[in-house]
Amino acid sequence: MSVSPRALIVTRPTEYDEMLGRHGSRQQVAFFLKQRSQEMSVIDERHALQQQAVQEVSSSIPVDWRRASLTRDDLSRFVFGPEDVIIAVGQDGLVANVAKYLDGQPVVGVNPDPRRNPGVLVRHHAQAVRSILVAIAAGTAVAEHRAMVEIATDDGQTLRALNEVYVGHPAHQSAKYELVVDGADERQSSSGVLIGTGTGATGWCSSVYRERSLNWSLPDTTSSDLAWFVREAWPSPWTGTTLTAGRLTSGELVIRCESDRLVAFGDGIEADHLNLQWGQTARIRSASRGLMLV
Repeated sequence: MSVSPRALIVTRPTEYDEMLGRHGSRQQVAFFLKQRSQEMSVIDERHALQQQAVQEVSSSIPVDWRRASLTRDDLSRFVFGPEDVIIAVGQDGLVANVAKYLDGQPVVGVNPDPRRNPGVLVRHHAQAVRSILVAIAAGTAVAEHRAMVEIATDDGQTLRALNEVYVGHPAHQSAKYELVVDGADERQSSSGVLIGTGTGATGWCSSVYRERSLNWSLPDTTSSDLAWFVREAWPSPWTGTTLTAGRLTSGELVIRCESDRLVAFGDGIEADHLNLQWGQTARIRSASRGLMLV
């Protein structure tokens, strides 16, 4: 007997949830905001929109499906199954947060607040979820493959990210390393190296790209190419500034650590990072697994 699909509703705490956890009561939250000339109405509205979207999504799940609810903090401890359908309700970054834990499961991004959220990855309104789930069950849903970036160290650590991987010093001091890419190599001292996907080309990588005059374009959202940028490379007798940006169409970018410690993390989640010690090597390439975005 085949296993019925399992709908997983993934959310992150709203601003109101976070402030309530910090201050203990609604009255204390209101007092805190008032002291800073802020209004409760703004975070109340966002919280209400999120709750409304989650409620509507929950009621849209077919009755014969299994279901569960997760927060962003649960993702690293949760065991995903091949029959899961992930419904991420929130901002675009929530899709990136969940993507690295998946292996081909479809993801439906729901935007509870289109006035404030760009909706690059959370494309759908909550009202559309019922028909989308029916299409997924029937095998007629259209899913877009989004490439991911993967970093692997020589001691077996690995990490995947949907937008970008950052390698740098944990205290934001100068990172010292040797960079090898496309047959060239250079010792560098910089603020770190950013390696992004086509999806990441709409975010952090886009900001860095716009600051530079480059004769190549960022990867499209469905491309498997990677764009890489060295941030604020410092020239010295020992370190160079020649290899500072490029588009990686195949192969890999290699970083050999020449600092006491470097860290690598993906999609802005510094708490989930890899450690690099002096002499260790990290290899960054397009990941073999990607995101299936409905």
